[in-house]
Amino acid sequence: MKSVLSVEQLRNIGPKYLQHPELVGRTFAGPFDTADRDEVLRVAQKLPDWPTAVHDHNELVEGIGWVLDWLESFPGGGWRDRWVAAGANTDPVSWIQQRHRGDHRTARTVRTIAVTAMHTLVAARVILPDYPYFSACKTYAGFARVIGRQDPSLVQAIRDAADRAQMSPRLQRDAWSVLAKMMLHTGRDLAQLEQEDLFAFRSAQLIQLGHHPGGCRAAWDLLAAVGVLPAESSLQQALRPGKRSVAELVDRYSVTPGPVRDLLVRYLEERKASVDYTTLKSLARTLAGNFWADIERHHPGIRSQPMPLAIPTEAITGWKERLSVVVDADGATRPRSDFLDVLLTVRGFYLDIRDWALEDPSLAPWVVASPITRSDVAGSAKRKQRSRAKIHQRIRERVPLLPELVARLEQELREATELLALAKRTHVGATLTFNGRRYRRVSGTVRAGRGLPPGQSFDVVDVETGTRFSTGRREDDAFWIWALVETLRHTGLRIEELLELTHLALISYRLASTGELVPLLQVVPSKTNEERLLLVTPELTSVLATVISRLRNRYNGTVPLVARYDNYEATTGPRLPHLFQRDFGSGPTVLGPTIIRDTLREVAGRMGFTDRAGKPLHLTPHDFRRIFATTAVQDGLPLHIASRILGHRHLNSTQPYVAVFQDDLIRTYRAFLDKRRSARPPEEYRDPTEAEWEEFEEHFALRRVELGSCARPYGSSCQHEHACIRCPVLRVDPAQLDRLKAIADNLEERIAEATQRGWAGEVQQLQVSLQAARDKLAKTPTGNQSVGPVMLGTPPMPRNPPSAPAQTTAKEDR
Repeated sequence: MKSVLSVEQLRNIGPKYLQHPELVGRTFAGPFDTADRDEVLRVAQKLPDWPTAVHDHNELVEGIGWVLDWLESFPGGGWRDRWVAAGANTDPVSWIQQRHRGDHRTARTVRTIAVTAMHTLVAARVILPDYPYFSACKTYAGFARVIGRQDPSLVQAIRDAADRAQMSPRLQRDAWSVLAKMMLHTGRDLAQLEQEDLFAFRSAQLIQLGHHPGGCRAAWDLLAAVGVLPAESSLQQALRPGKRSVAELVDRYSVTPGPVRDLLVRYLEERKASVDYTTLKSLARTLAGNFWADIERHHPGIRSQPMPLAIPTEAITGWKERLSVVVDADGATRPRSDFLDVLLTVRGFYLDIRDWALEDPSLAPWVVASPITRSDVAGSAKRKQRSRAKIHQRIRERVPLLPELVARLEQELREATELLALAKRTHVGATLTFNGRRYRRVSGTVRAGRGLPPGQSFDVVDVETGTRFSTGRREDDAFWIWALVETLRHTGLRIEELLELTHLALISYRLASTGELVPLLQVVPSKTNEERLLLVTPELTSVLATVISRLRNRYNGTVPLVARYDNYEATTGPRLPHLFQRDFGSGPTVLGPTIIRDTLREVAGRMGFTDRAGKPLHLTPHDFRRIFATTAVQDGLPLHIASRILGHRHLNSTQPYVAVFQDDLIRTYRAFLDKRRSARPPEEYRDPTEAEWEEFEEHFALRRVELGSCARPYGSSCQHEHACIRCPVLRVDPAQLDRLKAIADNLEERIAEATQRGWAGEVQQLQVSLQAARDKLAKTPTGNQSVGPVMLGTPPMPRNPPSAPAQTTAKEDR
């Protein structure tokens, strides 16, 4: 059988998962590799499935003789060497046709005898074939017999673990086949298998088939569940390379070993302590890949110069020209978006070496003028402004699409749920009608329903188009994309923060002033390494509760504990009850950033979102974060509060997220138009419609607030949402003065606590609210006394009234 990949191609697949090419080609000799023919026959006859019937016994003995005669015609010190010399790893049956030429029986009978004999010799561990042999001779029944000869208690423990994990019958069969092949190849028993055996099998199958075989992850999980492999480990976790050393990061870009390579490693080692792993990889890619590797490739003689970092002008000019464009796989070129970022990084490298040389004289020989001048990076400020304007335009295009997106996702989830329920009630072979389309229920397969509980696929075929799909999988896809979008738009979380949400993140807090129990969402430290708490809105509460309920119903009342791999830090976290986890066929796993980005892109394309130029609009998880910030500030949330909700340390980080639509300019201009319109003939005006009149009445119905009423004019949006106590248009109800006093007292207590803890910014904000409360108490007529009737008394009557009324002066009249 011809290999699809070579070992060298296996080495270059990529760094995402380790491929272990060094384990490919390992050979093992069985315990009876050098036994003579008589001993081989005695060993084979001890197998528990050796036939007892005389006819079958004689045929199997005859077949074993045929195989041994054939192998003895090849050189080798044992049966394993002769097996390899005969090429039986990839072509174990071609010799049977020659054997049939002198036999009066049919070719099928002769083949059956010979193949059964080879399987018996493999099962007796006389011959330990390589993995390509099992692809040429598939026999699940033979694998089952191999498993049956293992420790019964261990086999039963593995079966129990598969049932607890709700593995489908097809996945269990694949896992058992993988385990049997590894035992037959290595000669080990089930309890003796090691993780390197699974690595070798996976790599050998990748070379032969061009893709990873099914059942590997399930086989690892089963062995880990019974203690053969490390407990609570996974194949993905074991295959991930983890954090690479600085030297490995530099050597990925084929930098020639020498002084410059060592300097790059030394520089990055110094920077390693002050940056995260993602930034460190970016620095290595820029300095080693984009910069020095390109210089060496186009100017190979520069590394032999006394001062190689002193790059000639023509060389650095050519490098800048090559750097300014990106060449795609099809040969097309486009401008590089991070061109100035690369220049700034290279300039920083030269300037850092110069500054460090003041304290470390060993760096002095490397101090040269930076080839990247100040004028080369002078356009960075303008680029940031263009980038901010581009982001704002991106937000403005996507904000109006959010209601439509949410409505469409809710509709798709509703329809998928109804179709699934209808398919459950329909017998296999029967026809059902949904939304005007006719479907025929067909028997579900494990492949169609992978990732679903057994029997939950419910496949149907569209009668008109012939398209077959799983209604259970469609409902599962619709639910998770709806849950992702709802959580992103209600929280403004980063994608890594979303994926780190667990069942433990939902906590409650009881307000000291009112005793109200408030749900909060605990966001673990991510980009800024700062933990924060978010208020959970009723809509978000419903979404998260539905997610938890779905996981519990799927996994016997509990949220599974799974470990999440952090792509940014290249580390695997502890096993926790993560909320956004799915089963893609080999057990629950936390969703990855790539899956979410691809899903959002697919949703936007399916819904046909385009910009004004007709080009497709793509959605990313970060778009929802920007939309959340923009709509919150637009609705009156103070910018510094929005900054804290987003987890930013500085307001400057929040401002690029906010694409304010400048409502004040719109309102002012509309007032100008209204004033100009008043001079036009009255017959040009019309009466308001019922919808407009209802909107007008609703405005006044919503003016009632906790402490009184809102005096903002009709047609204006609330600029002090959630901060009515500071709002100058709040009219305090005298009956609510006690509540206002309690609020003022609570603010004083909070100011004292903030002062004690040194929260200067919190003190300043609380003092503003306290001063506003005091002002309202002072301005309220009954702010310092209880509400009650006021006695004005009876005015006195004059004894001698004047004959004529006194004339009132102009001042008194005023």
